[in-house]
Amino acid sequence: MDIWQETFPLRFGNIDRSDRLTLASTFDFFQEVAISHAENLGVGREALARTGQGWILSRISVFLERRPQWGETVTVRSWPRGWDRLFAVRDYDIRDASDTPVVRGRGNWLILDIEKRRPLRPQAVMETLPLNEGLDALPGGAGALDARDNLGKAGERQARYSDIDYNGHVNNARYIQWIQDVTDPEVLEKAGQMRFDINYLREIKSGETIEIWTAPIPDADTPDIPKVTAAVAYEGRGQEGGQAVFRAELRLG
Repeated sequence: MDIWQETFPLRFGNIDRSDRLTLASTFDFFQEVAISHAENLGVGREALARTGQGWILSRISVFLERRPQWGETVTVRSWPRGWDRLFAVRDYDIRDASDTPVVRGRGNWLILDIEKRRPLRPQAVMETLPLNEGLDALPGGAGALDARDNLGKAGERQARYSDIDYNGHVNNARYIQWIQDVTDPEVLEKAGQMRFDINYLREIKSGETIEIWTAPIPDADTPDIPKVTAAVAYEGRGQEGGQAVFRAELRLG
């Protein structure tokens, strides 16, 4: 199937105190449909593992234009969009009961040599998949984020059992939970719209302690949100050596 879709009711675990979809649950939904679609297309976990390869998410951008509420039934869709240099591009959206897209996203995935932990060129895999030309959920998304020099330490997290996925590192959706937990909860709960971008710079293994640094973004304008009410930059750093392991930016309206 060129486009994969699954329908879900929004359950209690998908919402915050505002009764609306959280950013972290959005990532959970996107992850599940991407994995299901890859399996359906014959490029899933086991198929790639036979050649010593695996998928890893490198960058993703998400825009929540409207946050669906508890009890709504939503359709989560995903489709491949070709490749850009080393990146395999995949788009996403979430549609409400009227078939209106209320959440849109674009992710850049890498095909990794599992043994060497190095990215491989994706053409050999992507050339067998539908290109879905012109079907752009979030044009211009999933770009590189610049380092910022005005960050202050907001907290730290140690990677534990529940953070680690099948690939032996912190799951991409867990980073979003960590970021939510160092953000003012009232600001998150009040937000009607969210634009979130994250770059995964290196994998985090079990037992590692990561410091999370934040700073307000002064140049917070984005065409997605007419009136930005809060904007924060994030950087995760390894406790030993201070190397950046992820960068992210969140804009709320």
